[in-house]
Amino acid sequence: MTTMLWRQTAVALRVVIAMTIICGVVYPLVTYGIAHIPGLAGRAEGSVITNADGQPVGSSLIGIDPVPADPAADPYFHTRPSASSEDVLGPADTSTSGGSNKGGFDEDLLDAVNQRRALIAEREGVDPALVPPDAVTTSASGLDPHISPEYAQLQVARVARVTGLSTGEVEQLVAQASTGRVLGFLGEPTVNVTELNLAVQEAQQAGR
Repeated sequence: MTTMLWRQTAVALRVVIAMTIICGVVYPLVTYGIAHIPGLAGRAEGSVITNADGQPVGSSLIGIDPVPADPAADPYFHTRPSASSEDVLGPADTSTSGGSNKGGFDEDLLDAVNQRRALIAEREGVDPALVPPDAVTTSASGLDPHISPEYAQLQVARVARVTGLSTGEVEQLVAQASTGRVLGFLGEPTVNVTELNLAVQEAQQAGR
């Protein structure tokens, strides 16, 4: 009996040691190594964006609607609204993430959409009918950094006017921050607002 007990204990200890090495050492090292293969390292580290000085300024995967110091001279491109924000347009509450879970016929949702459309039309100086759908509806996460090319184009004139850049320069920056459909047919073209606002800021500073 005692001999069998020691034998089982020895087997159990060997299994514990082997699994500790495999799961606690080998597996994490393999996972870390794969995650840091060229092309994957950026995503593994959070897709951090740096400025011209090499300082981290955000993540290309997170979009937070910027708040201008002077609403009458707004130099930023804006993201989609967030369900977590106190104001109808934003900014998002970065401590939480998620959608509103409201249906298409919810009166509060429809009211918020109409308010957003009116406010954006006033901000951009256009007819409310020209405001694209993604400008007035929230994303599933509430922190989506991507907007449609149509929404980006709607904001070009204002950003150019406030920053002093030419319309052509701003449109070129929009094109550089744009991504097409995956494999040419999956999804929709998008513009990364986080990357775009950084590029606009750097172009404005370079022109001074």
